[in-house]
Amino acid sequence: MTLQSRNRRTAIFAAGGATGMLGLAYASVPLYKLFCEVTGFGGTPQVADAAPANTKDQSITIRFDANVSSDLGWTFGPKQTTMDVKLGEPMMAYYVAENKTSDVLTGRALFNVTPQEAGIFFNKIECFCFTEQTLQPGERVEMPVQFFVDAAIADDADTRAIREITLSYSFFKTEAAKAAATNKEQSNG
Repeated sequence: MTLQSRNRRTAIFAAGGATGMLGLAYASVPLYKLFCEVTGFGGTPQVADAAPANTKDQSITIRFDANVSSDLGWTFGPKQTTMDVKLGEPMMAYYVAENKTSDVLTGRALFNVTPQEAGIFFNKIECFCFTEQTLQPGERVEMPVQFFVDAAIADDADTRAIREITLSYSFFKTEAAKAAATNKEQSNG
């Protein structure tokens, strides 16, 4: 094998390795998100079609928390601060959002639960956080979240001592809404 052949082969391997690493870098964010959704890692709640048929008499306290980005122009908070729920029983809680501006604004909620170990057992059936939310100027809406805590939380060695779970949401302005605000400022300025 000539020197030129070895150099060409090395260049092909290096280019292939660099391409593979670039592909892995782009895939890492969606793969990590999928990993968190499947395992509950980092307090990521699960998504379920329906609550199980079995419940336990044991209850757990759910605490509700809310945050909103200052650039969104909304107020956002839970309608209730805590709720005692039976394990496995489907429950409905509400958050309230109000657009305090004179602009149509679209936001998206990010969510998690703490302690993080409870994420695999906290299941959402329906949630406003599954889609973007658009509020008209001055509009006020109640946003429901239907959930249950899997009764298996009481049998798991790492979670059986948990008596309280905090469900937390943070609302942020969507990228499209940010772009629209920038375009509006440029056309007015």
